Amino acid sequence: MIEKLFNEQTVAVDVQVKDWVEAIKFGGNLLVESDAVETEYIDAMIENVKKIGQYIVIAPGLAMPHARPEHGVKKIAMALVKLKTPVAFGHEEYDPVNVLVFLSATDQTAHIGVLAELMQLLEDDEFLTQVRNGMSKPEIIEYISEQKYLAKE
Repeated sequence: MIEKLFNEQTVAVDVQVKDWVEAIKFGGNLLVESDAVETEYIDAMIENVKKIGQYIVIAPGLAMPHARPEHGVKKIAMALVKLKTPVAFGHEEYDPVNVLVFLSATDQTAHIGVLAELMQLLEDDEFLTQVRNGMSKPEIIEYISEQKYLAKE
């Protein structure tokens, strides 16, 4: 299913931002423009980091911003942003971040299947290496659509 979520509207590469707040705003706006979330979702993602900390930085150079469904989620969606210059989130071990994968879910369980597929994608070292080394937007979309990231049945 994730191959349907990453497309021309929801993938961006070589994005220049000054800090982590701008990075979240940029990716959040991809979700807004694809009609997946309301603008309040962006504020909620930023507030989560300010209140809870850098928990969204899940691996070296990789962050997964998200917020709760009640903060303006309209549908399950994902977006991928590759930054031109990495930014610090304040994570001791995994900073700086240059790849952000955004997630919006309509409730606590509806996204489990796509999240399982996303985790398989993010564990794909070849994919992340290629993204970091300059993979283009069309190449990213094609790579994801050609892979079979499925929860094992």
